[in-house]
Amino acid sequence: MNALINIFKIPELRRKILFTAGLVIVYRLGSFITIPGVNPIAVAQSRPPGQSFLDVVNVFSGGALFKLSIFSLGIMPYISASIIMSLLTVVIPQLARMQREGEDGRRKINQYTRYGTVLLCAIQALFILVWAVDQKNPNNGEPFVRMARTWFFVVGLGAITTGTILLMWMGEQITERGIGNGASLIIFSGIIAQLPSKLAQMMKDKSISPFDIVILVSLFLILIALTILLSQGVRKIPLQYGKKMQGRRLVQARSQSIQFKLNSANVMPIIFASSLLLFPQTVIGMLGEDSRGWIGWRILQDWLNPFAPEFYKQLPYYTIYTILIIFFAYFYTAIYINPQELSENLKKYGGFVPGIRPGTHTKEYVESTLNRIILPGAIFLAGLALAPYLIINFLGFKANANIQGLAYTFGGTSLLIIVGVALDTLKQIESQLIMRNYDGFMKKGRIKGR
Repeated sequence: MNALINIFKIPELRRKILFTAGLVIVYRLGSFITIPGVNPIAVAQSRPPGQSFLDVVNVFSGGALFKLSIFSLGIMPYISASIIMSLLTVVIPQLARMQREGEDGRRKINQYTRYGTVLLCAIQALFILVWAVDQKNPNNGEPFVRMARTWFFVVGLGAITTGTILLMWMGEQITERGIGNGASLIIFSGIIAQLPSKLAQMMKDKSISPFDIVILVSLFLILIALTILLSQGVRKIPLQYGKKMQGRRLVQARSQSIQFKLNSANVMPIIFASSLLLFPQTVIGMLGEDSRGWIGWRILQDWLNPFAPEFYKQLPYYTIYTILIIFFAYFYTAIYINPQELSENLKKYGGFVPGIRPGTHTKEYVESTLNRIILPGAIFLAGLALAPYLIINFLGFKANANIQGLAYTFGGTSLLIIVGVALDTLKQIESQLIMRNYDGFMKKGRIKGR
């Protein structure tokens, strides 16, 4: 409580937090403003579709997709464009050279990222509008859209694209003038905002006993603790640098270390793996009742269904999901951590790993270290991603849609985002407090003399 009180004693920190909170509130209010031409009553009275690729988008948009809001896509097109641009800088030499040019090069790459955001947003918005046009209220058959199709596509495309661009600008403003990473905080607030409604639906469900709720809350807290453990786990490689001249004396440089995170790829392996598994189900679901006689539909329902009646039919889903997460963990880490470049930079600046010769031997040592820590981290990550499904199956909640929705919304991906963003924002606030000789959240005692 003292740390919370100290936050508002510092004018600069108080302004940053209030500015961030204000933009987050604007984002949440905008999530309830529907696209022009949409019947909000018909949309509100309809249940979201079953588990599909759209659920992934809906979770990261803070539930705005199934409301057909102007923020239906959230800030995910910007995140996707940033990821694509990061991959392209590795593949295309011109972009890699531009990134090394300093501030001007980074400004150009950011500009290309914004153009990519608009393009991705327009494509994804078109798919959402095509899906929304054919939807009806299951109670009275009233359509979601009250406008002519052509006009609805034109207006809807402009509304969703403008909403995403506005969120992109808000995220940049939070990063620059607020506290924490703006894009991450927008996703974080959208996920957290769904928790009260999911809990309310679960509490109203009479088939769920108070004992079941206690068990679910306890398991949820355990998953949070394990997620923190995974997010904070690092492997340190000690470094030493040669002696350098300081004045007239030859001084030994201070020892340092390189820190490799246990989960260097963060949530990306889960996002890629879940998207690949859910995409076929979404396509077949869009085909309607005609697809039920097709062999592919039976395979997806019987052997790629995490909620299949028999446990042995769930095993293929768990196995494929785990393999995909491990593969993408290695793939994503290989893109962002280059042992060859790292060893060359160390050799260039006179650094070395104790007991390891500079150059090729350092590169091989870094590669072997990464290979050893990626595998357990990826298996741990797969366990967190599969934990909600296993909890539902073993506690006998396979037929309960409310608990399935809660587990899916706050599964491994969401938990990693929630914990990661919360820890990052907390560390930034902590550093601001300690810098001004105030007690922080994580440290006991006051640091004096700074």
